Amino acid sequence: MKGVVIVDYEAGNLTSVQRALNRVNIKSYITSNPTYILEAERIIFPGVGAAGKAMQVLKKFGIDKALRTAFTKGTPILGICLGTQIIMERSEEDDGECLGIVPGEVKRFPEDLKDQDGQKLKVPHMGWNRVIQKKKHPIFDGIDPEHEFYFVHSYYPCPRQEEYIIGETEYGIVFCSVLGKENLIAVQFHPEKSGRPGLRLLQNFCNWDGRYA
Repeated sequence: MKGVVIVDYEAGNLTSVQRALNRVNIKSYITSNPTYILEAERIIFPGVGAAGKAMQVLKKFGIDKALRTAFTKGTPILGICLGTQIIMERSEEDDGECLGIVPGEVKRFPEDLKDQDGQKLKVPHMGWNRVIQKKKHPIFDGIDPEHEFYFVHSYYPCPRQEEYIIGETEYGIVFCSVLGKENLIAVQFHPEKSGRPGLRLLQNFCNWDGRYA
């Protein structure tokens, strides 16, 4: 299956991603078939929910192996929210192993999370927030750095090497909200729920050749 494939691993928000792509005239297919994933020109790996259950489904359908192979052969991949966490080696959620594409782990926000005025912050982190770009990447072409994106999460990725951190966000602590490795780019926020900046990001991904310097 050529074109853009949205990976279905029973982890929600697939149709909202597809609707967002439709708005920028990009045709996509939702599938859990590993063969179609391997044939895709580019892959979007979204998701909401728990890491442990997600990994069970990925292994059940052989999607875990397909994603690793697709990454190795250079297919552009976009992780979204849970999809961003699952590409790491391990998650504190369910204390489980993940795909291991990017070295590092996934951590939960501290229970005593507070803002700069000492006020307690709620977990999950839910709402609009900025991404401070640490490195330039084609995914952000034409997007004002002041624009905010929509977040809903209790866990966040912690790459082992700083070289993988593309963007950071502050919510009580400064955490990695965008990470990248070769032909993979992953965002902790939901571009499909982030208005025009989110649509532009999806469009940028679909024009990206999988390389950045």
